[in-house]
Amino acid sequence: MLPRQYVRIASEVRSALVAGQAVVALESTVIAHGLPRPANLDTARRIEAAIREEGAIPATIGIIDGLVTVGLNDAELEQLATSEGVRKVSRRDIGIAVARGENGATTVAGTMIAAHWAGIRVFATGGIGGVHRGDAGDISADLPELAQTPVAVICAGAKSILDLPRTLEWLETAGVPVIGYNTDTFPAFYAVSSGLPVDVCVNSPQEVANILQAKWALGLTGGALIVVPPPADLALPAVVMEEAIEQALRTCAMEGISGKAVTPFLLSCVNEATSGRSLKVNIALLEQNARVAARVALALAGAV
Repeated sequence: MLPRQYVRIASEVRSALVAGQAVVALESTVIAHGLPRPANLDTARRIEAAIREEGAIPATIGIIDGLVTVGLNDAELEQLATSEGVRKVSRRDIGIAVARGENGATTVAGTMIAAHWAGIRVFATGGIGGVHRGDAGDISADLPELAQTPVAVICAGAKSILDLPRTLEWLETAGVPVIGYNTDTFPAFYAVSSGLPVDVCVNSPQEVANILQAKWALGLTGGALIVVPPPADLALPAVVMEEAIEQALRTCAMEGISGKAVTPFLLSCVNEATSGRSLKVNIALLEQNARVAARVALALAGAV
């Protein structure tokens, strides 16, 4: 049941959902913590525009003054993009941010939860969290959320700073299908392929929709991961990325970075090591994933 006193759904999003139209959820952590200023706000606007161009309605999710908001307006996007002290909100943090009246940017897990409350079934992001390198016990909350919350996540795989084989093993154990969109291998975020196999390769939004409909109609719990390789003309060679990641990991260990600060720190280091190329890939794949998500949402809605 939707916790109405704590959740606000934008009128445009609510009307689209009532009418059975295609809606795509978007996270806000990438705005507040994932991308540098001013690229963060510009990218957030570009992603929303891309979804509209495909014929769907964007619903960026965040927490504004303690209210979980599904469908941030432009002023709220700017608020999260430019304010200091915005809380990074996963499942464990939602109650804290709401009770304290804070501003919060939702992670993949946090966005999935709010999207499910609102009745949104498709969510576009850059990359999910996963099992961290060197410590199989350090697991992102994104993974168990995928196992329990019925939302389809379209992304470029898991962030390549993670342990991708262990991440895929975790998803397999939890029963989360990994669907390759025009690929039979798992993307490595900045690189086109990790060389690791996906569960099935599909070539159209309708094929994705058919799998999702069958899974949920059968009463199977949880979501699904639809992985899309980054644009080939911008993607970085796997060897270049691995060198940058190893260097970033060493710097992270030397400086004693831990907890929620690890991922944004590593991404910043990787961007510096690649002379900004990784940022260009990141922005491009975010827009590409949003377009694919819009097409999947349209197929689920029966519009195509």
